[in-house]
Amino acid sequence: MSYDTPKDRAPLPLLGAVPEVPVERADAARNRRLLLDTAQRLVREKGVRSLTMDELARRAGVGKGTVFRRFGTRSGLLVALLDHSEQKFQGAFLFGPPPLGPGAPPVRRLVAFGRARLLDIEVEGELHRAAELGEAEQRYRNPPYNVSRVHVTTLLREAGAPGDPRLLADALLAPLAAALVMHQLHDLGYTRDEIADNWETLARRASVPE
Repeated sequence: MSYDTPKDRAPLPLLGAVPEVPVERADAARNRRLLLDTAQRLVREKGVRSLTMDELARRAGVGKGTVFRRFGTRSGLLVALLDHSEQKFQGAFLFGPPPLGPGAPPVRRLVAFGRARLLDIEVEGELHRAAELGEAEQRYRNPPYNVSRVHVTTLLREAGAPGDPRLLADALLAPLAAALVMHQLHDLGYTRDEIADNWETLARRASVPE
């Protein structure tokens, strides 16, 4: 699934996981996006352990020095990549085509949100899990979680869900935590489709008006 948003849309400035940085020149921004798109493909193909500065430089066709100047360290690259992935996901559910984006009924959008998030975790799970573990105490205060929480809360309100939609949103986001999903996939042997079908059942039940 691609989360690419229209090229003329400005980046989402406050939704990512890293601090705001000075505005980049257009060519520098394109080069950075090229490196991060390449890094994302590498992680999706071979896992996060395969993502080294050397391999990214080779795959992107640039010098290793370019990668180091852009991201500093591998840790800096991983933080930037998670932010890049989150902004693509956010762009898809805020501005993309339905059913994930605007234009579909709220329950369909809610179901599409969960399924898209699970696909992300299946292919980039180690990256998401590492981020969750590294920010355990701050997870529920960070911008990416709160953007998702506001989005799910809004869809629940639009669907006429009973109860407090903010608490329901937290309850529906909890099963999408990367650490839990990776445990279900790799330790318990469930498939992504099985996990997604179960999440859809929860989402639909939570959305039924009284």
